[in-house]
Amino acid sequence: MRSDAMHSTGAEVVDRTAGSAPATGPAGTGASRTNSAGKPANARTGESPRRRSGSLANPRAKRRYWAIMIGLAVASAAIALGLLAWDNPMPITDEGFWLIAQLRMRNLVVIAIVALCQAFATVSFQTVTNNRIITPSIMGFESLYVAIQTGAMYFFGVTAIVDLKGIGPFALQLVLMVGLSLALYGWLLSGKYSNVSIMLLVGIVIGGGLGSIATFMQRTLTPSEFDVLAARLFGSISNSDSSYLPISIPLCLIACLALYLSSSRLNVLALGRDTTSNLGLNHRFEMMKVLFFVSILMAVSVSMIGPMVFLGFLVAMLAYQFSDTYDHRYVLPMAALLGFVVLGGAYFVMKNLFYAEGVVSIIIEIVGGGAFLFVIMRKGRL
Repeated sequence: MRSDAMHSTGAEVVDRTAGSAPATGPAGTGASRTNSAGKPANARTGESPRRRSGSLANPRAKRRYWAIMIGLAVASAAIALGLLAWDNPMPITDEGFWLIAQLRMRNLVVIAIVALCQAFATVSFQTVTNNRIITPSIMGFESLYVAIQTGAMYFFGVTAIVDLKGIGPFALQLVLMVGLSLALYGWLLSGKYSNVSIMLLVGIVIGGGLGSIATFMQRTLTPSEFDVLAARLFGSISNSDSSYLPISIPLCLIACLALYLSSSRLNVLALGRDTTSNLGLNHRFEMMKVLFFVSILMAVSVSMIGPMVFLGFLVAMLAYQFSDTYDHRYVLPMAALLGFVVLGGAYFVMKNLFYAEGVVSIIIEIVGGGAFLFVIMRKGRL
């Protein structure tokens, strides 16, 4: 009898410890238990009732994200200050210092625009195509830019390269690039058997064809003409012009704002066609809308400074790694800051250390190409 009573009492204690009975305070007043942080605990599990799942898994992930964002913001401010003040012969208190800084401000604005365009376009494009190792460059934007520049040199001579600078030629290049992309999207995504993979393959073929035509025309140029053309075919901040800004700034801001406001829809699109349709979204319409804004951003970026294939890939890869989330509300801002740090840092190094006058594509292609090979060697796992 004594053994049975002890066994029953022990079982009751274990049952209370497991939480099957309401916990009481030390005086038996019925007060609920508290967790280690002093907050009311659940009577059954002993855990805090505030449990949720979100984009950032826990407070530690949230702190890490905002710490990285603050660090990138500080780095961006330091790069911007360095670009304005480095090698400025006038003291900062002198009016001449600010006149020189104002002249350098154009390049800083161009870097910010290109960073925004490449970051938002690449992250959004990878989402709608469900592929993390491709960039919008696969659709032939750079090849079309090279073909336009080479064709102008081939048919009209060296003076045509100079004439291509200005608001008119810039707007024409934008219309051609956006028009080509919309034609591809409308043709390959609006049919009954629309397929993203076929669209990408056709984009590769068109880009390769335009590249071959441009290469053929380049071989017929004289060495002096080719030398002038080659300077325009590098991704360079010096290719931009202040007359581009009244068009490029509004287009960039509108497209980036539209994509950011569509972050929740991008999160759904990342789940695939079937899941998107089951959740009530028109997958084809949403995809074509995102691709339209992507084409605008890529056209602005390429028309302003020229080809830069791996910048978007590098920025998107780092943004996913550092943010540690798939929520575009967090990935897109981090990608934009990373784009400014990478592009601004490369421009600062090339201009002030190697005196290359802003030819940033060399560093970007080396670092971005190496990162791409690293990802491929890991079988595409990011």
